[in-house]
Amino acid sequence: MAFNPKITDMEVSDINDKTQLYQYVVTLNDKSKYRLFLSKNPEWNLQAANRLLNIPCPMCRKDYYCKCMDKHLDKLEAEFLTKIEAQA
Repeated sequence: MAFNPKITDMEVSDINDKTQLYQYVVTLNDKSKYRLFLSKNPEWNLQAANRLLNIPCPMCRKDYYCKCMDKHLDKLEAEFLTKIEAQA
């Protein structure tokens, strides 16, 4: 089964204007939550994504930290860019 992350909710968690680093907490369509670490210089670039432990991982079903989302950073970044452009 292919993993297609769809962001349903997105909120700013932290902003550092000096270093141009941003943190967003996003909720995906499967109700899992992730903290996205992004830089904007001048384009958005997804640095990392950490799963918040509200439900087990949708890919490996582990209930602790895993690195599954690292394989899907490009899909998550594309979904984030469409959402952030829609808000602008």
